[in-house]
Amino acid sequence: MEEYYMNTALELAKQGEGQTGSNPLVGAVVVKNGEIVGMGAHLKYGEAHAEVHAIKMAGKHVKDADIYVTLEPCSHYGKTPPCAELIITSGIKRVFVAMRDPNPLVAGKGISMIKAAGIEVKEGILTDQAEKLNEKFLHYMRTGLPYVTLKAAASLDGKTATSTGDSKWITSEAARQDAQQYRKTHQSILVGVGTVKADNPSLTCRLPNTVKQPVRVILDTSLTIPEEAKVILDQAAPTWIFTTSQADAEKKKRLSDFGVKIFTLENGHIHIPDVLKILAEEGIMSVYVEGGAAVHGSFVKEGCYQEIIFYIAPKLIGGTHAPSLISGEGFQSMKDVPLLQFTAITHIGQDIKLEAKPKPVHE
Repeated sequence: MEEYYMNTALELAKQGEGQTGSNPLVGAVVVKNGEIVGMGAHLKYGEAHAEVHAIKMAGKHVKDADIYVTLEPCSHYGKTPPCAELIITSGIKRVFVAMRDPNPLVAGKGISMIKAAGIEVKEGILTDQAEKLNEKFLHYMRTGLPYVTLKAAASLDGKTATSTGDSKWITSEAARQDAQQYRKTHQSILVGVGTVKADNPSLTCRLPNTVKQPVRVILDTSLTIPEEAKVILDQAAPTWIFTTSQADAEKKKRLSDFGVKIFTLENGHIHIPDVLKILAEEGIMSVYVEGGAAVHGSFVKEGCYQEIIFYIAPKLIGGTHAPSLISGEGFQSMKDVPLLQFTAITHIGQDIKLEAKPKPVHE
């Protein structure tokens, strides 16, 4: 039954997807005499944590009950009081934890507090599922860098547009709708200025239940972005531009005055690791890279990605000069080519969705 209750907590945690900002997804279940008497999830950044909701729902039944939590209860004062303290004062008898929190502010301290109060703690129930649920948060905490997903759509022969630049639409409506969920579950969307010039996209999540729009990140070495672009004018989401010392100072000021955040990299070119380091410092935990080909090429060359999602349409575009999924210098030798592993292959409408991750070096 332990796995059943923890799985219920994991399912609850998923309700907060795309809404918790830089906080992890957490679910909690309170069980008394074999019955669930309280349930909760962390639903929105800055609001009550899962344990608070579950204990409040349990009410008087919380005394001598068990609580199942997908992530170690917090032990520090942040936007809310520590959940470990609440568990101790509530009268709960046993605590079941799927995994420890790698956040240095917690990192075992929550469990230590609870144990010190004489409450039994059992760890390691459905840990793999808990890790998968919070892989972006865990990567951010363990590396200090955002979790990066590369996404693209192409024809069966790997073309993202015709030689004239026509790309509407390669994949089906079903595939395009599926891609929207990733905009919801990432804190930022990143493209190169070429994509802005070619398509003038809004770069927003169009799903109806979107609580918070992702930050729009544009890579623009010489700051050539049109000032009438939607990402500049529509105010639908924050827009951040990474540029270099080549940028016109007056244009930088105009864009800044309009609310655009400008980051100037001083070495004359945009280095992807530098961009990710700055994004992490700004509290961005996840980046959804939508290209184009040169931007994808830069991320691949630097090895700066954790996941790849490609939508492949049953179409053949052809053309030597038609753009491909990934451009740039590429790799000169096959021994340098990174090896990936497919994690899922799915039919979406008439298209195929390929999901892959870098193959762990120890395998």
